[in-house]
Amino acid sequence: MSNIKEEMPVLVRHEGDWVGTYTLVDTTGKILDSYESHLTCQFPENGAHPYYQINRYNWADGKKEEYEFPGIYKDNKLWFDTDRIEGKAWEADDSIVILWFVYKTNPEMSLYEMIYISPDNNNRARTWHWFKNGQIFQRTLIQEQRLK
Repeated sequence: MSNIKEEMPVLVRHEGDWVGTYTLVDTTGKILDSYESHLTCQFPENGAHPYYQINRYNWADGKKEEYEFPGIYKDNKLWFDTDRIEGKAWEADDSIVILWFVYKTNPEMSLYEMIYISPDNNNRARTWHWFKNGQIFQRTLIQEQRLK
């Protein structure tokens, strides 16, 4: 039995459905892309993984993408190893989770994400910092609200 719910209380506050917008910008702030999102964060009681996330993205032109991220818990961190990414998440304080991952198809590219959850657990602000060969080249700005 995983202790994730007891040992990662900030992450547990993210359980549920979230809707928002993603805005991708270059290092000068120029908007490169923008799209809508719906994320589901789950802690299945009897699943193969103590954490399971589904990300759904929709663009204005009709493009859609969906990804699943099963996670395992060990060493006070949430670990991901899917066909798409490999990474880990950990709690920084009582309102922030940090996520680091690499895309398996582009191992020279990595990403750090800061995830802030509001004290009322109904709003999130997330920032992705994209690095290629150790140099930042873009950021993703994410604003989300809990779906009620």
